[in-house]
Amino acid sequence: MNNMCSRILRREFIKTAVTGGVGLTVLPDIVKTQAAGETKTRYIAAYDTESASCLAACSKIVEVHKRFEMPATFFILGKTLEANPGEYRKLLDDPLFEIASHTYSHQMLRDNVFCGQAVSMDQRRDEIFKGKEAVERIFERPCMGLRPGCGFDNAFVGEPKVLELIKEAGFQYVSSLLWGPDYSLPALLRAPFNYEADGFPQIWELPGHGWHENLLKDHNRWGPRRLTLWPPPFPEAIPRGFCRTPADEFEVNKVFLDKAIETGKPFVSLIWHPWSLAKFDPDMKMLDLTFTHVRRLKMMPSTYAQLHKDAAILA
Repeated sequence: MNNMCSRILRREFIKTAVTGGVGLTVLPDIVKTQAAGETKTRYIAAYDTESASCLAACSKIVEVHKRFEMPATFFILGKTLEANPGEYRKLLDDPLFEIASHTYSHQMLRDNVFCGQAVSMDQRRDEIFKGKEAVERIFERPCMGLRPGCGFDNAFVGEPKVLELIKEAGFQYVSSLLWGPDYSLPALLRAPFNYEADGFPQIWELPGHGWHENLLKDHNRWGPRRLTLWPPPFPEAIPRGFCRTPADEFEVNKVFLDKAIETGKPFVSLIWHPWSLAKFDPDMKMLDLTFTHVRRLKMMPSTYAQLHKDAAILA
């Protein structure tokens, strides 16, 4: 395995954190606005929608989004969508929302240190194709993006067979870089890149950032374990313990929002799960606090599909 295919290690991160390149083609600056010299960072609300309890949670989430007129991308598991197709269509079939795939049944598309080994290539094909088909059949619109279950610390770098399946299925982007170096958290503020080095320049990687919020609350019952690096490259984003209140969670979110603006990142998108948000904060106070801060910062609300559209135009 060559250096391009190896895991993004801490020493590599130190050299590449600013550009997000890792030897890959980096997305051009897409945050220039009409005003000369002014820049804005995009904000993307995104939800990994993957269990039965997500439907009721999404109902509450949608209320907040409509109140703020805030767009969002919902990455939905095919099986979850098929369990309540009419309800999800009624709830999310709105111009504010992009519906993307979270695979069909959350099987691993490559090995993940915490979530397990990859399934066979035939099973990976099913996860990719059936997940996309479910979204397009139920919502009757194209499904542009794929977020694999759990995500990975090196995205799909060095996985040409999986990238070939993603291309064959017709996906235009993936959002699979959801961890920091060596499967640490938080996921860093990485910029988009394409897979030209693997032979797939038409496929863009649009990362997620921050914590998997369910782990911030111990909702997976992992308890304290090795999740952060030492020394931490992003110490201000590491809380002293599990979040206890919506305000605690917002303070973690605020670090990433402010830092993205401060460092001129093209976008920031936190890794959220409807079932976990509702379990911790049924009134969705955290969303209210976070969206209020997004508006205060004058960030550009977007979806992953909109981000990809601009990437394709400007590349």
